[in-house]
Amino acid sequence: MVKDFSEIKWKALSGVLRLLKRMPLTWSVRFGASLGWLLWALDKKKVDKAERRCVRALQAGPTIARGIVRRSYMNLGRSVAEFAAVPGSGRSMRSIVHVHGEEHLREALESGNGVIFLSGHIGNWEFGAAVLAEMGYPMNAIGADQRDERVTDLIIGLRALCGVTTVSKGFDLKAAIRCLKRGEALAILIDQDVRERGVVVPFLGIPASTPYGPAKIAEKLGAVILPSFMLRRGTSAEHDLYILPSPWKNGRPEPDESMEDAMTRCNDLIGEYIRFAPDQWMWLYPRWASTTEE
Repeated sequence: MVKDFSEIKWKALSGVLRLLKRMPLTWSVRFGASLGWLLWALDKKKVDKAERRCVRALQAGPTIARGIVRRSYMNLGRSVAEFAAVPGSGRSMRSIVHVHGEEHLREALESGNGVIFLSGHIGNWEFGAAVLAEMGYPMNAIGADQRDERVTDLIIGLRALCGVTTVSKGFDLKAAIRCLKRGEALAILIDQDVRERGVVVPFLGIPASTPYGPAKIAEKLGAVILPSFMLRRGTSAEHDLYILPSPWKNGRPEPDESMEDAMTRCNDLIGEYIRFAPDQWMWLYPRWASTTEE
């Protein structure tokens, strides 16, 4: 029964992907927003949990949190639709993504020790690496294993069409080190609960298990850490990619700096962008699962 349901979901997803490829991009974005709204309307259990996270993290009232979470679902729908529709379609990322701070990337790559982009699940995060790859930068991204391996392979394939290499399914330290040693860029989303494999530091003011591997790798290899965030312009198909200077003068944590202090600094930056555009962050993800009773 479970297998049959999985097959039904896969066939439905495949059909939607084919439909999105045939639509004008603006239609795809609107269609994705509608799907996001539908999921929000039907997914009451997860929506309630997302709203409670929003209330606690932003100190927002229930009504405000409900609106933020609804728009967050709709933004996720738009982003998924875009990521399905654009790769391999011949559409230029540069026509819909406006890049700010490219000089920070150019300067960081001059060291030859690679660049680690730190970001979170905000805006259309997949487009960040994709537009930089289109601009000629050697881009890699850490893969996330999905429940259905076919979905994992689909994401890897869509990234490849954009010129982005997925270094592994899941975090592979050796693969990450190899691409940095080649002087390339590696994108990592750190707003994830890694349980006992992280350090517990504040995220939006609430203790959260946070991966510190990127900071340790940067220390070891001399790579430069650059925070980077993608934000959508309203509900349109246009985006702004912000590449920020490194939070550290030498591009990575100081030798005597603890991982707790280093990752607090990184979490604070992500938090600033979430507070600026809360309806573009993925509230449905259980960010504090291992540190709070969600």
